[in-house]
Amino acid sequence: MIDEVLPGGVATAEAWADPPDAWLFPAEEALLARAVDKRRREFTTVRHCARAALGQLGVPPAPILPGERGAPQWPAGVVGSMTHCAGYRAAAVARAGDLLAIGIDAEPDEPLPAGVAEAVALAGELAALARLRAERPTLNWDRLLFSAKESVYKAWFPLTHRWLDFAEARVDVDPAGGTFTAHLLVPPPTVAGRPLAAFTGRWLARDGLVVTAITVARRPR
Repeated sequence: MIDEVLPGGVATAEAWADPPDAWLFPAEEALLARAVDKRRREFTTVRHCARAALGQLGVPPAPILPGERGAPQWPAGVVGSMTHCAGYRAAAVARAGDLLAIGIDAEPDEPLPAGVAEAVALAGELAALARLRAERPTLNWDRLLFSAKESVYKAWFPLTHRWLDFAEARVDVDPAGGTFTAHLLVPPPTVAGRPLAAFTGRWLARDGLVVTAITVARRPR
């Protein structure tokens, strides 16, 4: 599923259940000393997916430890992103020579809890959500917006090592094309010699899930 919203050259792996043969390196295991079972299963399976995706690039298994603000520390020469939610885990990786960053997110296709949309969305985004709900009420557009903003942050942080608040990016969703654009509302960073003022991504809603993905190319397309 996640591969459908990512371009060629990105290796992906996903799981809808926690495989019994999933394992962790000792350094990863040490991080779970006090973790509850749910956290342990999510952490283990998403790394199982990540190592499967890395294997498609010919990268041997290695610990994937959380770094600054929890961002995964990928092997040298690799960029990637991981996500998990109830009943789904996924990872996507690519060669750093091809992409500068990847951001993926998966969410249950359910309404956000009360008050969350108002906390993460700008006034214009809330108005757009109302229009989208009127046009296609079967999809939880608030959850899609939330997922898109999560993907934005996951792509943003490895490039800048700076926090990006929900209110610092405006997301415009294309309901027909399955795409979205995130316009940064902060001074654009210079990435690979060019200002990065916006991200473009793709989304998909199916089988009870909403998935979103962003890739940042090393060279302008």
